Amino acid sequence: MASLRALRLSALTRVNSPVSRLVARTYSTKWLGRRLRCEHVLDSRHSAYQAAESLIGLKERLAELIPEKQEEVKWVKKELGAKVLGEVTVDQAYGGMRGIKGMIWEGSVLDADEGIQFHGYTIPDCQKKLPAADGGEEPLPEGLFWLLVTGEIPTKEQVKLVSTEWAARSALPSFVEELIDRCPNTLHPMSQFALAVTALQHESTFAKAYAAGTNKSKYWDSTYEDSMDLIAKLPNIAGRIYRNVFKDGKVPTIDMDKDYSYNLSKLLGYSDNKDFVELIRLYLTIHSDHEGGNVSAHTGIVSLEAATFYVCDSDSLFPTIPQTHLVGSALSDPYLSFAAGLNGLAGPLHGLANQEVLRWIIHMKDELGSTEVSDEQIKEYIWKTLKGGQVVPGYGHAVLRKTDPRYTAQREFALKHLPTDPMFKLVSQLYNIVPGVLNEHGKTKNPWPNVDAHSGVLLQYYGLVEQDYYTVLFGVSRSLGVLAQLIWDRALGMPLERPKSYSTAHIKKMFANK
Repeated sequence: MASLRALRLSALTRVNSPVSRLVARTYSTKWLGRRLRCEHVLDSRHSAYQAAESLIGLKERLAELIPEKQEEVKWVKKELGAKVLGEVTVDQAYGGMRGIKGMIWEGSVLDADEGIQFHGYTIPDCQKKLPAADGGEEPLPEGLFWLLVTGEIPTKEQVKLVSTEWAARSALPSFVEELIDRCPNTLHPMSQFALAVTALQHESTFAKAYAAGTNKSKYWDSTYEDSMDLIAKLPNIAGRIYRNVFKDGKVPTIDMDKDYSYNLSKLLGYSDNKDFVELIRLYLTIHSDHEGGNVSAHTGIVSLEAATFYVCDSDSLFPTIPQTHLVGSALSDPYLSFAAGLNGLAGPLHGLANQEVLRWIIHMKDELGSTEVSDEQIKEYIWKTLKGGQVVPGYGHAVLRKTDPRYTAQREFALKHLPTDPMFKLVSQLYNIVPGVLNEHGKTKNPWPNVDAHSGVLLQYYGLVEQDYYTVLFGVSRSLGVLAQLIWDRALGMPLERPKSYSTAHIKKMFANK
């Protein structure tokens, strides 16, 4: 990459002395060693140069890891290829393939008791181990992306490299800006989001490399470049949509010295509130990846031979199929693949869940006349919902059998930053009441809250009240997980997904005499 050393220097000097920061502004596009002229700053500049030279960037580290992983997968397929992962029933075939084990997803695994684990690290682990911004406490999503790609906890300097690189790649082509600006503000934000991402395919490095006949062993390289470009541009897309649809249409500029979440907050118009910026850092991190079976993930990533079955959706109460993985298996580039995932995420059974929760809570508050309501009133309202043939949104999960750790992380944030907020207090009451009612109802295997039971209340507290926009934030976050996996799919030469299907008549025939 042309500016890798400049990016290294820029990231490092933000944590060095004022002299070093001056050096970065003056020489950020040059080799630092070529400009060491002034004797009184020689030592500090040379120290920064040595640090920059020794710092390994994300792409370099990935290139080191790929041969190791290829050998590991080769061994697994040779030694374990004939092993049986599980059985499949007719009910599963009709039931959204829930629980069928038939897909590889390297970045995360969902444990029924511990929740999501990113290369073995739980949500609490990530909060403790991943670097935070200067003066902040929540993990930076740049660090989580590094972890998803490499399986390793990055240093603070490595995270700053990613922040700087994403800021440098963030500009949108003028035709994409014009495309978003021409959308009527009545067009749903998610439709605009998917449209803009699809239009960015015009810039695809992978598509151009494939057309030029690049060897398939190099597919990961151009997929990486596209993925980094795409992730970097999402805040500008998301911010432009938000400002056009809900505000004055004036879009702030990216701050090249700030992290990804700060810039997203700035583009939305909320960067002056440091607690909101911290919330976005937490939000993007915990929503980034949730196995490969959910709709937005699976849609975009699949490859060249047939994986036989899909995993059930990890994010909702309903069975779904992750789209980014599936489309990507056809060697669609990251833009087309992720756009497909966004269209899946826009569905009410997947990405719209958090706004459904908030609407249900607001409706309950309005019907009961206040946020100051008794436990008994809440119980009656919950039973009214259930007896009306509806679910209590935000409770239950296809895999988890305990409270979602992502819910817990948000609850801890609220306890620290908004403990007296009436809506948060109402959410806390629900947390203490709903599981008991659902257990009594007897139709829910997991009565505990999932991630969606909390996020909407936090966003509205800070003034982001436009519920139709919430799924866009979810989409920005989910890009980290699905694109990290797409890079590995290309590095490992994963095949085209092509599961076998049956008709109802054929199933009846299969078991007619059994």
